Amino acid sequence: MNTSEIIIAGDTAGIEWRLPVLRFKGSDPAAPKVYIQAALHADELPGTALVHFLCERLRQSESAGQIKSDIIVVPHANPIGAAQSHFGELQGRFDLGSRTNFNREFPLISATDRDGLLEKLERLAAVDKLKRQLLHMALGCDLVIDLHCDDESLQYAYIDEAFWPEAADLASAMEMEAVLLSDGESSAFEEAVGFAWKYETREKQSRLPGKLSVTVELRGRRDVYPEMAMKDAEGLWKFLVGRGAIDAAVSLAAFDGPAVPLDNIEMVRAPEAGTVLFHRNIGEQVVEGDILATLITRPGMADGSIEIRAPQAGLIVTRSSERLVRRRADLMKIACKTASKAMRKPGTLED
Repeated sequence: MNTSEIIIAGDTAGIEWRLPVLRFKGSDPAAPKVYIQAALHADELPGTALVHFLCERLRQSESAGQIKSDIIVVPHANPIGAAQSHFGELQGRFDLGSRTNFNREFPLISATDRDGLLEKLERLAAVDKLKRQLLHMALGCDLVIDLHCDDESLQYAYIDEAFWPEAADLASAMEMEAVLLSDGESSAFEEAVGFAWKYETREKQSRLPGKLSVTVELRGRRDVYPEMAMKDAEGLWKFLVGRGAIDAAVSLAAFDGPAVPLDNIEMVRAPEAGTVLFHRNIGEQVVEGDILATLITRPGMADGSIEIRAPQAGLIVTRSSERLVRRRADLMKIACKTASKAMRKPGTLED
């Protein structure tokens, strides 16, 4: 394993950021090149724990001469966000300077323009330098895994329809409980990678065989435990074996969880501000009309609460960990068999 650092100059005097990058050299030039990153949202750490154990597994494979693919691992992709604390609370989702989500506003380019990402970096803000370096590394690969987590959540993934159902092997290997099929219409990291591949030729490609760019949501933010991380690392290692990146034998069962388009996701939101009392948990199946939560809007008053009910039947995939919420705050995602009646803009479900 080769270790290096990318130095990112800060936006104020005397500041710079160091981005560790781990590389494994493969023996087969024809094998798919792999890029794995974690903690692009700096306070989402299940992925960092996963890659710690994955790298141990990869070093074992390296010693056995089993690594066929060039593999790049970025264990913590956001040193800038990791340094953002406000009154003792890490603020890793948004850049406090630009107020931009660290997983948005990646350049939407063709893969043929990859090398241009690193031109005149000195003119850019530190966050943009970071995003361009990450995207440049990813676009040199074929399999791109971006490890995130949700709030309170099942294990699931956002997978562009251009990679499905081929990517069911990843869902199986990691024992995901749901797949959300995205439309590739945002500037999030994994969709920027997919965009670059789709527009590599003059005619937009709707299918990308042999390629994969995916966001894996490793349960909830507090699900950082050694047993979970080791199990997830083993699952990702099995996926790499199945794709020919590592010379070993695995057997993967067919993925049998729900795989639904984003239009079929019910985003349950708070109609008013208040205290949330959840009646249902992640992983539960609900039917239309089930009480999901009680929202206390005026404590102590006879009419001081609101019942929030399921708009249709489905699987509760995520739930908010917040118990005091603002109006229109996201409370749950429910994966359903039919499309939601709510209007949805193309792109991601959340900011």
